[in-house]
Amino acid sequence: MPDFPEHCHEQEHDHEHDHAYLHAHGIAHSHGHVHENQKAVINRLSRAIGHLEKVKRMVEDGHDCSEVLIQLAAVRSALDNTGKVILKDHMRHCMVDAVAAGDTEAIDDLCQAIDKFMK
Repeated sequence: MPDFPEHCHEQEHDHEHDHAYLHAHGIAHSHGHVHENQKAVINRLSRAIGHLEKVKRMVEDGHDCSEVLIQLAAVRSALDNTGKVILKDHMRHCMVDAVAAGDTEAIDDLCQAIDKFMK
């Protein structure tokens, strides 16, 4: 462990304790920043997960391969559309703040994320 001044270590421990307390008591909290469309993104992801589980059942039940492929395409489309919502939020909020602060690293990080997202 790095050699932190005693008060820094205490603050880090307090944060970990507070975070564990929130989890232990089922209290909603944020692990990072929150975007205006966070709830919509979570709903979209929940629907995509449900749809993907249905596709898995289709495979288990021996459905026609063409039907499975069509449903997989629908899941992929749902994920791509969810990614677009996240990207737009990121551009409107995080990137605006980063550019205003002169944070060129944030722009590089976004470019790398786009490259991975759009492979």
